[in-house]
Amino acid sequence: MQRILTRGEIESLDHTLIPRVRLPQRSAVYADRARRFRSLAPDSAMTAYLLMMAAVAEAQNQIVNDSRFVVPAIDPDRLEMAQAHGMPPVQAVGWPRDAVWRRMLEGVLLQVASAAETPDTAANVCRSLVQTLQRSPDTIEEQADAVLAGFDNVDPAVAPFIMAGLQAYWTKMAVQLGENQLPVVSPFGVCPVCGTLPVSSIVRIGAQIDGCRYLGCALCATEWHLVRVTCSHCQDTEKIWFHSIEGGTPGIKAESCGKCRVYRKIFYQEKDPWVDAVADDLATLTLDIMMGEQGFSRASRNPMLWHYGGS
Repeated sequence: MQRILTRGEIESLDHTLIPRVRLPQRSAVYADRARRFRSLAPDSAMTAYLLMMAAVAEAQNQIVNDSRFVVPAIDPDRLEMAQAHGMPPVQAVGWPRDAVWRRMLEGVLLQVASAAETPDTAANVCRSLVQTLQRSPDTIEEQADAVLAGFDNVDPAVAPFIMAGLQAYWTKMAVQLGENQLPVVSPFGVCPVCGTLPVSSIVRIGAQIDGCRYLGCALCATEWHLVRVTCSHCQDTEKIWFHSIEGGTPGIKAESCGKCRVYRKIFYQEKDPWVDAVADDLATLTLDIMMGEQGFSRASRNPMLWHYGGS
């Protein structure tokens, strides 16, 4: 068993040796997520939903690795501008999406609609979205803008499927990049690739990243390092508390901030090497209920589960 370093030990390390960013691996990110959803499903009260999300991730994996879907190369001038101003180079909100993303979305929808794990109601949603893509692509673009902006008036039955297409598209852009092309981003706490908020964080194991905490992007699957016992929302270090379900699975906690009164979940790879920022967050809604009862709000939503009225 590998030992998780304390915050003091981490701060004493040569941080030039710690990868600042962990870019997604195209061949693995969604395949691994699908397997994780499937492994979590049997012990969950959300078995059917997690199995459907496994089907979604499997569709994303196929689309991301399909050479027929070519996303445009990122303009070197834009990368240079991002470096100069400390901004994400392919910022999600306002990014001029290429039409290939809609074809990627259609591919995801068709596969999910035909998957054995997809309930009839969800399959009908997917088929309806395919029809809308063909008849009124501008409608889909407007819905995608709303999803990326995190608007609360998005149809919660539709949003996860649109997000699945957007995730595939942005991940395929992210894998084009190298860490040296990404600036140290301002403002604090957003993805250095696309500017999206993290869904949760993972304390990693192995080699240079052993004991280091990485935030996981909800959109492009990029991870970026943040020193532990630091609020990922407001950067406070004085009023950080950790919460867990009594008798629950080890290595699953909520990190809350007494200053801004928000939380994000934190997962420990030492306890389970297969944790995934999106899948494990979605599978631990009981912890969300407990945190709400204690007066804390989620810092950001899980992109694969939406409801009316906020995060």
